[in-house]
Amino acid sequence: MKTITISPENARNLAVGSQFDEKINSINGIDSLNQIFDQLGYVQIDTISVVNRAHHQALWSRFTNYSPEMLHELQAKERQVYEYWGHAMSYLPMKDFRFSLPRMEKFKKPKSPWVKYRIEQSKHIFKDIKKRIADEGPLSSKDFENTSGKKGGTWWDWKPAKMALEVLYWQGELMISERKNFQKYYDLTEKVLPEWVDTTVPDKNESARFIIKRALKAFGIATEKEIRSFLQPGAGRDSDFQLIGAKEINKNLKELIEEGSVVKIKTDSIPVNYFALSESINELKGLTFNNPGVKLLSPFDNLIIQRERAKQLFNFDYSLECYTPEPKRKYGYFVFPVLFGNNLVARFDPKADRKAGKMIIKNLVTEPEFIVSENFIELFYKEIKRFTMFHDCDKIMLEKCPDQKLKKELSLKFKSKII
Repeated sequence: MKTITISPENARNLAVGSQFDEKINSINGIDSLNQIFDQLGYVQIDTISVVNRAHHQALWSRFTNYSPEMLHELQAKERQVYEYWGHAMSYLPMKDFRFSLPRMEKFKKPKSPWVKYRIEQSKHIFKDIKKRIADEGPLSSKDFENTSGKKGGTWWDWKPAKMALEVLYWQGELMISERKNFQKYYDLTEKVLPEWVDTTVPDKNESARFIIKRALKAFGIATEKEIRSFLQPGAGRDSDFQLIGAKEINKNLKELIEEGSVVKIKTDSIPVNYFALSESINELKGLTFNNPGVKLLSPFDNLIIQRERAKQLFNFDYSLECYTPEPKRKYGYFVFPVLFGNNLVARFDPKADRKAGKMIIKNLVTEPEFIVSENFIELFYKEIKRFTMFHDCDKIMLEKCPDQKLKKELSLKFKSKII
């Protein structure tokens, strides 16, 4: 088995270059989003809205002219993406739909006590839920709320109805037709799924190869553990949420290496085995790294969602602290890592006060080894200004920044209105 040795610098170039392609900005809006989804494999959905939700941030950081309306069009009108379990609940390319089918089958005969409980509590209304949607069209959980003032007792009581909607969705009987103000609207799968979609159920080898190739296309370079965790909540366990197990991943990874489509990678100073698509390594040779400048990454961004990977590859120790009691937080509530070139160099805790038109940076901290340059300050200011405008704000306030040079320079720039 041939092993290729590359520098840590080129390992990061592969990782960043596989996530960010500046050529996207020269393409039509919807086509750009399609390309981003095809490259990333999924974009994770999140509910936290202290700033724009994470799925919008991930797309915005990769496409200059992105607006949330574009994602709605891609899902509700173009039917190019669908919602289902990926790394967590995610937007996925519609062309990959068949690889969700094995999971849907698992949810019909689940092993998880958590899933079994939800089925038991709601299965008596499955037929009624589907009939009402068939008769009325797409409905949200709010359409099943008990507005009579009476407690329980009817099939449309909100709690079992909400469980039923989710279970039927997990099982593939329903799909999310669209979202309105983040509220999900469910419809019968046959009314949402385009006719062109392949619904052939993949076998275990197909699923394993799909995960491997999708992970390496998105990550550029990845360990076997990182591959197993890609698009798989609860990876490594025989869970209802898992598409394929470690045994199948390992077997097919070896076969792909023998076939020559995947290569084994070593780096000079990172003591783990990486893998990459052969075509990615061929493209790396002789090419100059396409520096993406400064990018502001949500806590659920695809580049840093696997925290151990971020630590090994970028020496960036990161965790989400919004569920940590405030006195115990080190950096802030919903902290964004800052990518500069091929390194993660800082982090900041933003809060959008839309009523006041103000973007508040509650804390901005650079990494200990990072030396702030004039170039970084200019690029960071340019990107934080764009970030502010994306949130319909026209002012920026910096509350805390231990690096005094950075604080002074940015504070001077933030004194004037952005727009």
